[in-house]
Order: sequence, then C-alpha cells, then structure tokens
Amino acid sequence: MTDTTDTTDERTRNDVAAARRDFLKGVGAAAAVGATGLGSAQDLTEMNALEVVDDPIGDYPYRDWEDLYREEWDWDGKARSTHSVNCTGSCSWQVYTRNGQVWREEQAGDYPRFDESLPDPNPRGCQKGACFTDYVNAEHRVTHPLRRTGERGEGKWERVSWDEALTEIAEEVVDAVEDEEYDAISGFTPIPAMSPVSFASGSRLVNLLGGVSHSFYDWYSDLPPGQPITWGTQTENAESADWYNADYIIAWGSNVNVTRIPDAKYFLEAGYDGAKRVGIFTDYSQTAIHCDEWIGPEPGSDTALALGMARTIVDEGLYDEEHLKEQTDMPLLVREDTGKFLRASEVPGLDVDADRPEKVFVMADADGGLRTAPGSLGERDGQHDASASIELDFDPELAVERTVDTDDGTVETRSVWLNLREELSAYTPERVHDLTGVGESTHRRIAREFADADRAKIIHGKGVNDWYHNDLGNRAIQLLVTLTGNLGRQGTGLDHYVGQEKIWTYNGWQRLSFPTGSVRGVPTTLWTYYHAGIMENTDPDTAARIRESIEKGWMPLYPSERDDGSRPDPRIMFVWRGNYFNQAKGNVAVEEELWPKLDLVVDVNFRMDSTALNSDIVLPTASHYEKHDLSETDMHTYVHPFTPAVEPLGESRTDWEIFRALAEKIQEVAEERDAGPVDDRQFDREIDLQSVHDDYVRDWETGEAGALAEDRAAAEFILENSEETNPSDSDERIEFGDIDEQPRRLLATGDHWTSDIEEGEAYAPWKDYVQDKEPWPTFTGRQQYYIDHDWFLELGEELPTHKEGPVLQEKAEYPLSYNTPHSRWSIHSTWRDDTKMLRLQRGEPTVYLNPDDAAERGIEDGDTVRVYNDLDSVEVQAKIYPSGEPGTARHFFSWERFQYPDRNNFNSLVPMYMKPTQLVQYPEDSGEHLHFFPNYWGPTGVNSDVRVEVEPVEEGTESVASGGVGSGGTAEGDADGSDRGPLGRVSDLLGGDDR
Repeated sequence: MTDTTDTTDERTRNDVAAARRDFLKGVGAAAAVGATGLGSAQDLTEMNALEVVDDPIGDYPYRDWEDLYREEWDWDGKARSTHSVNCTGSCSWQVYTRNGQVWREEQAGDYPRFDESLPDPNPRGCQKGACFTDYVNAEHRVTHPLRRTGERGEGKWERVSWDEALTEIAEEVVDAVEDEEYDAISGFTPIPAMSPVSFASGSRLVNLLGGVSHSFYDWYSDLPPGQPITWGTQTENAESADWYNADYIIAWGSNVNVTRIPDAKYFLEAGYDGAKRVGIFTDYSQTAIHCDEWIGPEPGSDTALALGMARTIVDEGLYDEEHLKEQTDMPLLVREDTGKFLRASEVPGLDVDADRPEKVFVMADADGGLRTAPGSLGERDGQHDASASIELDFDPELAVERTVDTDDGTVETRSVWLNLREELSAYTPERVHDLTGVGESTHRRIAREFADADRAKIIHGKGVNDWYHNDLGNRAIQLLVTLTGNLGRQGTGLDHYVGQEKIWTYNGWQRLSFPTGSVRGVPTTLWTYYHAGIMENTDPDTAARIRESIEKGWMPLYPSERDDGSRPDPRIMFVWRGNYFNQAKGNVAVEEELWPKLDLVVDVNFRMDSTALNSDIVLPTASHYEKHDLSETDMHTYVHPFTPAVEPLGESRTDWEIFRALAEKIQEVAEERDAGPVDDRQFDREIDLQSVHDDYVRDWETGEAGALAEDRAAAEFILENSEETNPSDSDERIEFGDIDEQPRRLLATGDHWTSDIEEGEAYAPWKDYVQDKEPWPTFTGRQQYYIDHDWFLELGEELPTHKEGPVLQEKAEYPLSYNTPHSRWSIHSTWRDDTKMLRLQRGEPTVYLNPDDAAERGIEDGDTVRVYNDLDSVEVQAKIYPSGEPGTARHFFSWERFQYPDRNNFNSLVPMYMKPTQLVQYPEDSGEHLHFFPNYWGPTGVNSDVRVEVEPVEEGTESVASGGVGSGGTAEGDADGSDRGPLGRVSDLLGGDDR
C-alpha cells in the first residue's frame, strides 16, 4: 500500500514528528519558543499582548520559563557523538537526552593532553555542531522510504515500504550484473575519515557487486596536485597543535578563522607566543584581521607571488644548501637536448648497483666526477622502500653545467638547480608587482623573514586549488619550505587542510570497504566529464590528451570499453553521505546529459537535499546522533566515536543496516532467479550474487560468518585491523569502549604516514625522509621539482612557472572574477538550510560585491541581482563587502539548488574542465610516482578562472526561470538566431564546436 506525497506542499509530518516533540508537553507555549528558539517573529515581537504585572515578586503569572530554565540541565541519559560532515573538525560532543529525545548537546572537554607546553586541546566545536539537534527533528528529515512519482527534481513522491524499495533496487542491480554491466553501477560517497563505517557500508556492497567507487577529494578540488607531484604523497600535514611550535606562519589562502574554527586557537595563540603571522588572501578576510601583516594579491596570481619570493631567497643566498643537496632533485643533471633527466644507463662506465639503471639519476661531485644519486627509483623496490636511503657519502654540486659522454654521443647537461634559477630569473620584483599587485619591497621582505625564521610554516588552503593551474601554484608555494629547509621538524612544513581528507586507521577502513581487494576506482572528474557530454565539446588538444590517457590506461574510465569498441552508459548510481548533484561543477551538463543516462539513482540520506530531490528512490538513514561509527581527522591525533543517543527517527536505519539489508535482498532475488556467478572481465574473481549478503557480513580476515552484521562490529573491525589503534609491536590497543569513555590519542602510525606518533610531541610529517633519510616516494627519491614527463615538457611545466588561466569569458564582456569560497555558516551544503544558521547571515544566497563595483552598476546593499555569464545565471541578494577586492563577485558556495528562485545554484556558472597534466602516469611505463589512485592522483574539478557580470533585477522584470540568460538561451540569442542551450554554451566556453 502506498500513499502519494508532494513534498512541495508538505510542511509538517505530525504523525512522525509528534513523538520526537513530546518532550515539550507541559512546558507551555512560551517555554516551547524558548526551548527551540524557533518561535515566529510575530510571537517574539508582540509584546503589547502581555499582561502588565504590578508586583513581579509577589504576583508574577509567567512561570513556565522558570521550569524550562531549571530543567534544561536535567537529563535522563548522555551519549558521546560527533557530526559526520567533511569539516576537518572531528569534534567530540556530549549529547544529552530526555524522555528518549535529544535535549541539547555540548562540546566534550576531555581530550587527553600530550604536551603541557601546547595550548589545551579542549574543547573542540563550533556553532554549527551546537545546533545539530535541529536536524534530528527537522521538517526536511526523511523518515521513510520514498519513490519518485513525478520528474526528477519535481518533488513528487510516494511512500513505500522498505521491502518495496529494496526489491526495486535489487531487481535493477541483478539485471545489471546479469547483463555484465556491473561496472555501470557507481557508488559516490566522500571522505572516509568523517565516518568510516558509513563510508564502508555502501563501498563494501559496490565492491562485492563489481561496481565502481568514485573519487571525491580531487573532484571537489580539495586535492592539491602539486603535493603528489613533488612529494609523492597526498596532503601529509602536521596536526594543528604544531602551529604553536612555529616562529613564522603564513596562512596562504586558508581562512583559518572561518573554515578551521576548532583549531584557530593554535594560530591565534602562536601569535601570543611570539610567532609572526602573515595572511595572504585576496580579500581582507576574517583571518587577515588577526594577522600581523596582510598581503592581498590579485586573484589567481599566487604562483607568481611565490616564485618572486623564491627568487629573493635564492638570489640573496638564504636557502638551506645542505637540505637542497640531500633532500631534493636540485643537483640532478638534465640533458639539454631532450629535457630529460640524465640516466645512469646512458653513461658508459658509470658504476651502477641497481636492477633498473634506466631509472637511476646522475649528480656531479665537488671534484667534477659523475655519481649516481642514491635512492633513485631504479635501485628501490617500488615507490615506497624504507630499506633504501638517500644519505650521501659525497658532496654533490648544485650549480653544474657540463658535457657528458653518453651512448648517444656527447650531450650538454645542466643541473635542476641552474634550470630553476633560470626560471626564477623571470620573476623580477617589477614583474611580480605587475602580476600580483603586491609591492616590490613587500614580497621580498616577507621572503627574507620567512627564510630567517628558525621554524617557518605555511598553512595552505583550498583557495589556491580552485584555479586551473592549481598544480603550478601548489608547487611554487611548496618550493618556499623546500628552499629554506622547513620540513621534517616541529613547527615547520606546508600544511594543507581541506576536509577530513586523510584517515588514520587506513588499513582497517580499507579492508572493511573493499573486502575483495580488487577495486574499480574512477576519477569522478573524468567520469563526469565524459558521461556528461563535455568530452566531445572541449578544445581539441585537451580532448586528444584525455583520449590518450584513457587509451594508455593512465586514467581509468567506466563502464569499460567493450571488445566491439562500444562503451555502455552508466546505469545505476548510489549516493550516500554526500550531495553530488548540488556540488557538481558543470551542473548544467550533469543535469541535462548525465542524469538522463542513469536508469536508477538511489540516495541514502537523512534530509531532503538537492541530490535526494533529483533521485528515484530515497532511503532514510540515521542521523549522526543515531548510529555507531568513528571520527578522525589529520587536524588532531585522536579517535572518538559516534554512539546512538536516541533511536533512529521513524523508519530510518543506519547506513550499515541499509546496505546490509540491500545485500540480503539482492541475494534473495538472485536465488529466486537462480542467477549464476558472473566472471569479472578485469579481475580474477567471480561476482556471485547468491552469496553477496553472506559475504557482506563475513569477516574476511578471520573467515567468521555473520561477524559484521552490526555497525558497531564494523567499527571494532577497523580499530582491530589498524596499526594506529592496534600496533603490531605492542600489546596496547584501543577498543570502541575506550573511545566511548574518552577520546584516545593514536598509538602509532601506519605506513601511509611519514612520521611516528611521539610521546609529548604534536605530529609533524616528513621525518622518515628528512631525519631517517628514507627515499621520498618520487621517481628521483627526492623532493622533485623537475618533471621530465613528455606532456610537462611539451607544455613548458617541467618546473613550477606562472601561467595565465584559460580564457572562458572575455573580461570586456564579463568584467568580474567569480569566486566561490567556503562559508562560516555551513559545511558544504550541510546546515545551509538550518534556521539558526540562516539567522546568522542574510538567510538566502548572497553575492558579495566591492562598493565601487556595486555603485558602478547601480546596486545597493540588499538588492536582488542577476549574476550571469555565457553559461547561465542566478538570482541572489547583493551584499556590499568593503573588505573584498574590486573586480570580484564572491558567491559563497554550497547553497542548495532549491534555495534559488530558478533552481540553479553557485555551480551553474561554472563549466567543467580539466588540466591535461593531471591525467598522466609517471614514469610513463610504470607509474610508480604518479598513478591514478582515488584521492591521491587524478584530475581535479576546477571552480575559478570563471568571469561573470552582475546586474540589478528591477521589480517586474521577467523571471530568469521563464526567459533571459538562464532559461536555456543567451540574452540576445546566437548570431544565427539559434538557441544553443546550456550544453552548447559549455562547448563554446571550452573551445569546441558541436554545431
């Protein structure tokens, strides 16, 4: 039996919500307003309706508030939980319950201190976490399975039973696997560290089905590609407590006070301890006001600024010569004829003790003799080999320019150091000023101060990653800590924090998520680009390189190409713990080209967000206060849990319960059909749907049947199978009961980290390489700033260099740069629709404009304006922002599509495009340095390099939804009178032609 529901009209669900709101009984209407803070404005302002009290002491009729005040601190139970959002915070909270309902929450204050000289880690939290209670009982909470009855996004649903929903999904899954299109089943969920059990719930089933797991860190442009390029490791950071150990800190595009609220105290207190803090932000941000000095470069000019600073350090001899000789590729010789590194295999008579001399590199010693560089990939056992060493037993020369007799004849060579100095020579103070707007003396002085500091650190933010040439920006900024030797010690390094990107308990999480060990991973940027129809509409050079990367197997694309040359469309998509549809770059193409290809979209969600509204089936999941899980972040070295403070609301189930039940239903359907095993075309395994549930709940490490039926057991599995919580060389271990009692500091580090957890020290990375002399996991075994891959050489990017981004819109037509930074009032789209958070801002999507730009366009604060470009338009409220640089429209991202009148959003103005250098494999034959691995290396989604114009919307003007730029055609139509449509406009922007 079903009942039809239209969520566009439904405002309340009394049948479900009443139970959760019973705790208000007896408190009274006035107390209800006080308890929730959500009384109407009329209730709060109609003071004239109150009775005059002559004797407030002896005769005071309004007593209900007293009961509320007294009883607010009474509770029946208390549970430890946290908030499963990708915010880096990973804050432990105490959740108080009363009459089976969440009554309030507060920050836990029991993180154990490991270093009394550092600021107290307690408490951790922010205003968003403090209002998560609102979400537990919110009107948009999904409380029962829903099946779409109208068009996707229309908001028309019917309530169905769990059995109906799971059966419909299972039938589609079994059909796909029997059709041998298991690689057309996709699973998208972001960052595992925020709730690894919930991440593993769907990933485990997708893996058993032979489906595809999507990357997320690169897709969100959170991944700094310069780090795997240079250091062979993805975002290895110090925990935030280490900021306090620094003498000099540059916050470079990281708005710490807004996006790192629980950790900002370390940045602020470092200043009280004497550290100088410099902020590099295009706007006078909320962090800039707390810095000792603020530098405001032109948007997108970070690379030029960093290279200008590097030139000062080099020209004035402020670099750490010993660090450069031992730890970097600067002494390595490069052939002038090919641009490639000189290999030991090319030099007759050179003594080489290596199995692969073609991957061993060459230096010159102080006497002019040629030497092999220790730790080169050719003498190591793969990318990571702790048994090798880069320690030198000779003194190499940095500045080398000489001929070398090779098997090819005599060739001219130069060291990377001389090549770098030649590149830096282009960044004169005058040119840097012209490119960045930063004063000639200012950037040089900051460079000197940074180099002179004993312990200098850069906190690097996502602002640099949003640009097309983000890899060049990363490499240039990294160069500053390398030149000065600020790596591998407390208080040094480049710390890049965007989301809870790196999970401590990696091995346990990986084994739980991907039990078969055979994983189909795909870069989401490439997958979306291809299946959203953008591939055929991009510029010819980029398109050719994308095809070459796919054909050579550098980047995987699924569904895979069949023997006849065809490639099926994606067929089924599961989304959980994320909001793919809302956050997609190029979302016009996603909506119009990719989404119609999908036969079934299933969203597992506790709230009706934009992805849920555009799905076919929505399954109600437990909220963060209703499940068991773990929470971790590289911002600190603790692990703490989710525990259920209350039962899941309505018919909600935990993520683990949902996917386990779906596995059970798939097995049931397969048994009814007598579906036989299907050979996996890529891996040496069979996909057996008749055992998929048994395999789901089985502990693959011990073989115990049914051991993982519950989510708490899954959490225990992660803790038991991870070095960080169950060290191999110790009897000490951390169990779930321990962290329920109190957050616990990790006991050790696994091999995916680069330093040990040390007693009494904040975690700081890179000690394995800098102090213990292990080879860096790069081609050269060193920090590698020269990349001799053919594509890098062809594009002139073998060294970090400043390049202008692609021209997507002409500045003359669209004079404003478009920027979409993170907001203080939400974590991605979570809390964007929360009433309390909306009250702390304008309450609706807003564009921030410099006063001069606003005045030029006749725009006043609070006006409704249209932000538009060749691609689309959005209507938002204008906010005058004197702290913003002229020439920029700053539209804080993550607003839900349904919060805009035309149902577009911040990404509707952003096309999707990729940089070819992020599609390579290096070395080209083996990829031991750069190879696709989800969230380690792959093409990033890009948000910036976009230009817009803003105009006021006059009262009575035709709605964007019914005409104009945002309605599918351009404002004046194409020159030939045709309506190009959104995808056609994407083609125009990317240089293609699909006419």
